Amino acid sequence: MPKEIRSEEEFKSLLEKSSECRVVRRDSSVKLKLRTEKMLYVFKTSNENADKLLSNIKVDLVEL
Repeated sequence: MPKEIRSEEEFKSLLEKSSECRVVRRDSSVKLKLRTEKMLYVFKTSNENADKLLSNIKVDLVEL
């Protein structure tokens, strides 16, 4: 079962540990899914905020 992340700081810290980031874009929101070795984390945010977060990531990025 995936675990939901509530803050950007937690997302950024988990981003360093993750192997992949999947992006699911909907009408008004974006889901960012981080895959770590043991767990899947989900962060829901707006389109503008997601673009800022994804501008300088170093893991594999998969757009769905």
